[in-house]
Amino acid sequence: MVQVGPRSAVVVGAGIVGLSTAWFLQERGVAVTVVDRTGVAAGASWGNAGWLAPGLTIPLNEPSVLRYGLRSLLDPAAPLHVPLTADPALWSFLTRFAAHCRWSSWTRAVRANRSLNAGCLAAFDELTANGVAAPTVAAPVTAGFADRRQAHGLLRELDRMAEAGEPVEHAELDAARLRELVPLASRALTAGVRIDGQRHLDPGGFVRALARSVADRGGTVRTDEATGVRPHGRGVGVRTRDGGTLVADVAVVATGAWLSRLAAAWGVRVPVRAGRGYSFTVPVDRPVPGPIYLPGARVAGTPYRGALRIAGTMEFRDPDAPAVAARTEAIIASVRPLLDGVRWEECRDVWVGPRPITPDGRPLIGAVRVPGVYVAGGHGMWGLAHGPVTGRLLAEHVATGRRPDALRDFDPLR
Repeated sequence: MVQVGPRSAVVVGAGIVGLSTAWFLQERGVAVTVVDRTGVAAGASWGNAGWLAPGLTIPLNEPSVLRYGLRSLLDPAAPLHVPLTADPALWSFLTRFAAHCRWSSWTRAVRANRSLNAGCLAAFDELTANGVAAPTVAAPVTAGFADRRQAHGLLRELDRMAEAGEPVEHAELDAARLRELVPLASRALTAGVRIDGQRHLDPGGFVRALARSVADRGGTVRTDEATGVRPHGRGVGVRTRDGGTLVADVAVVATGAWLSRLAAAWGVRVPVRAGRGYSFTVPVDRPVPGPIYLPGARVAGTPYRGALRIAGTMEFRDPDAPAVAARTEAIIASVRPLLDGVRWEECRDVWVGPRPITPDGRPLIGAVRVPGVYVAGGHGMWGLAHGPVTGRLLAEHVATGRRPDALRDFDPLR
């Protein structure tokens, strides 16, 4: 049978989105080369909370976040932090983000994400059933609160999700039931909400296993920095920092928080900025049956290699800026009263990674103005959960030339 569509592709970015796209392109007979400036899972794909939680893909751009952000501007310990810096591009982005902090934009983002949520877990299952040797673990996400009144905030968000067409199965918990699901819960937590039908995984381990699968199936994964993408003959050429050019029929750029550095020249007017998150690992004295969500502190906890990975904060800084020790200290200070049996003084694996944020809460997935060039990024806090389904949908678009209906709201040229 004669193959229709591209025979070769260069994928720029070796995170969950780029590698998933490469894997699903291979499924369609496309030879792939993946290139990343710092290697596999070096960005937001390594140190995140590891949640596969389609039930909690709540867009960031809701009105309460704008109010909270304004109150937090002068508090460097706040979970949402915008440093007072003379960066015109950052303030332009935040102005656009603020303009989208209204219920109409939020609802559009929820409805757009429904297609990604619907295929989220099935895409992971396809990967793990066909050579990606890393497990996903089914478990509810349990949110803990000081009292039932505080829990009403999350319950209202879940109600709004249902009103927008994304119902989430959940249940309220009293203190006793909360402690059954979260043995580490301190007496400060007296109410909870269980969000069912979710999963979690070791994010770095999964992405490395995905890279191995791409390589085992004949793909090339190499470390080098792409500095530009241009038409080259009947295909595209990806220029690299070492002076070479990788030539293929098509190119997919999936560089996360760095996406705008290349894509701005291709008619992509929606900016992507780094909303940096921090994580670290701490030993625990009692088991962690499943993911823990502490909305009051805006912190996530996940079982991780026999310990607990803690992840939180949203910091708008340059994606390559060094970690700020005070951010980790602020996370520990906010969570310490809420969890018992955690050895905070043995904190290890401190990490900061840039989540790619768009001002309207919707990622950029699809073709740009340069023929044969596609982008995928801007998934915010849900890049891990939506990475494989994004790769599957984008591979269909690239291989067939037809954009799936599920990608319409994610047009990079909107």
